Amino acid sequence: MTDTAGPCAESPYASASALLRADDVWKSFGERDVLRGVSLTLAPHEVVALIGASGSGKSTLLRCLGLLEPIDDGQIFLGDEDISDPRVDGNRVRARLGAVFQSYNLFPHLSVLDNVTLASRVVHRIAKKDAEARALGLLERVGLAGFARSHPDRLSGGQQQRAAIVRAIATDPEVLLLDEITSALDPELVGEVLELVRALAGEGTTILMATHEMAFARDVADRVVFLDEGVIVEEGSPAQLFAAPRQDRTRAFLARFSA
Repeated sequence: MTDTAGPCAESPYASASALLRADDVWKSFGERDVLRGVSLTLAPHEVVALIGASGSGKSTLLRCLGLLEPIDDGQIFLGDEDISDPRVDGNRVRARLGAVFQSYNLFPHLSVLDNVTLASRVVHRIAKKDAEARALGLLERVGLAGFARSHPDRLSGGQQQRAAIVRAIATDPEVLLLDEITSALDPELVGEVLELVRALAGEGTTILMATHEMAFARDVADRVVFLDEGVIVEEGSPAQLFAAPRQDRTRAFLARFSA
C-alpha cells in the first residue's frame, strides 16, 4: 500500500475467522465521501485502535459497523452474517454489539442501575433480578455500586463514562465499539476510564476503539489502523506503526500529533 494508491478493498489482515469484517465500505454525506473503500477485520479477542485526525472517518466507520448509519456500498459481516443486507433486523444485530460514544448517552430520568439493566431486561428478556445482580457486580467492580440508585447527574464525567461502558458490557456483547470515549472528559478523569478499557482488553474482550490517546493505543492495542480522509493508509502492530511507520502520511500525522 502506498500513499498514492486509491482506497484499498482488502485488508492484509483479512481472515476467515474474523468476528467483524468490513469489505470495501463506502459512505457519503451529500457529495462528501467520508469512507472510501474501507476494508477492516477484527478477530475474536483482538483489540484494534483506530487513529487519525478529526474528520478522517473514524466515528463514521464505527457507526456504520454498529448499524447506526447505513452504508452506500460494500458489505459488513458479523461472523458469517452479512449484517449490511437491508433485509437484516438491525435491532437484533445491535443487541449483539456494545457501543460507547463521546457523549455518555445515559438516560437522565433513570437511575444508574436502570440504565445498565435496560437492554438486558427489554432486549434480551433477562429477568430483572438476574439483570440487576449482574449489573451490581459490574458497578461494584468499577467503584460505582454506591451510585446504583442515583441518577446520572449525581456522577462526575468519568463516573458517567464508566457507567456507560458497564451498560455496554452488561449484555456480554460479541464486539465492543468505543468512539473517542475520553474526548469529553477532563484530563484528570481520562485515566480511570482508560484503566477500565485496559482491564476489559486484558480479559479478552473484542474491542474496536477510535482514540486520540496514542500512548494507550500503543500499550493496549494488538493492532493500530491509521485512517486518513476515509482511507486506511496503514495498519500494523503498535511497535511497528509507532516506531517505524511505512507511509509518509502516517509519519506526518504522528509527528504532528506528537508536536
